[in-house]
Amino acid sequence: MSDQIEYATLEWRDGKIPIALRFDDPYFSLDNGMAETEFVFLGGNDLPARFAPEFHVAELGFGSGLNLLCTWKAWLDAGQTTPLKYTSFEAFPMSPADMALAQSAWPELAQHADMFAQIWDADTGVAQSETLDVQVISGDARETLAAWDGAADAWFLDGFSPAKNPELWGADLMAEVGKHTAPNGTFATYTAAGHVRQSLAEAGFTVERIKGFGRKRHMTRGVLA
Repeated sequence: MSDQIEYATLEWRDGKIPIALRFDDPYFSLDNGMAETEFVFLGGNDLPARFAPEFHVAELGFGSGLNLLCTWKAWLDAGQTTPLKYTSFEAFPMSPADMALAQSAWPELAQHADMFAQIWDADTGVAQSETLDVQVISGDARETLAAWDGAADAWFLDGFSPAKNPELWGADLMAEVGKHTAPNGTFATYTAAGHVRQSLAEAGFTVERIKGFGRKRHMTRGVLA
């Protein structure tokens, strides 16, 4: 399967911040990527307060794995002992070496990054342990999400910016997000683009624009109506 994977082509800013050449966009906040993940994706989905056995997170854009590591850490810190279910859709995964280099930017996550590396199978996109059940589905999310038979309790919408990666923010894909959300499920995203909010509202979410992280004025979150 590995020969079918087209790995992301990167350049590195300051030796530690990966930039996707295809989209000319950094993978995480140039200020504090970990803090942004905690604010936008965990806070925006009211996590870890909602954690429970069988809780399922789904994500558009796996990238460096930062969101996963932060969520897994929060899961364990909350005392959860069953596997966190985590499904991510990624068209151009990082190579294992690039992912390890990107994750080294956060010493606070070093333990979790090491545990993840030990169970991560880049060929299959699977990582499984007693407290983690990950599936990273490679390919165009406009096709792979429609074919997925799962439903998420919380969505992390974390593709590159809508201006640079419009394919991952289209109305048809947002409709699929709605179809693959559990009752009372939520989403959160760093973007507050009007067309994204409208598409998510049309997909069945009650959408709310709130204060963004750092220098970003706004972000968006919502609950399936």
